[in-house]
Amino acid sequence: MRINPSASLLLVVDIQSALLPAIDGGEAVLGHTGWLIDVAQTIGIPVLATEHCPQRIGVTDARLRDKFRPEAIVEKEHFSAVSEGALLKAPDAERTQWIVTGTEAHVCVQQTVLDLLAAGRQVFVVDEAVGSRRPRDKELALQRMQQNGAEIVSREMVAFEWLEKANTPLFRDVLKRFIR
Repeated sequence: MRINPSASLLLVVDIQSALLPAIDGGEAVLGHTGWLIDVAQTIGIPVLATEHCPQRIGVTDARLRDKFRPEAIVEKEHFSAVSEGALLKAPDAERTQWIVTGTEAHVCVQQTVLDLLAAGRQVFVVDEAVGSRRPRDKELALQRMQQNGAEIVSREMVAFEWLEKANTPLFRDVLKRFIR
């Protein structure tokens, strides 16, 4: 199925300052996620973030945190961001298509994705924008999420499906600023 811009939102799971240095390819995950946030905000796609136990792990990395409105950040203690109920009550959470990035792929991302699927959402996991401490854990998590109904996509797949067509001022703006 295609990603529909009017039905989708971007969810950034736990890209937090104390965890990020331990993530295999963490700087790349951060960079790809920042790119997706910027594209989403340019197009007008809502963006939400979660922070797992921020008093211990730290808040969302400073390079991303300023991109979020305070009400768009959901704190949590459960690994799944859905378990405590606040995520599905956040602004724009009624949207049916969730594009997911974050860490760790095999823990908080995976449990959140499985619960979003169980809650009837269509979920798209951005391969290059999720990470784990060990590459094998990420690989297995992507396989498991896909086996359970999530679609594994690239950041450009998401961007072009949000854009829908060429030869518009928005397309030219995104192409000029983000697509290289």
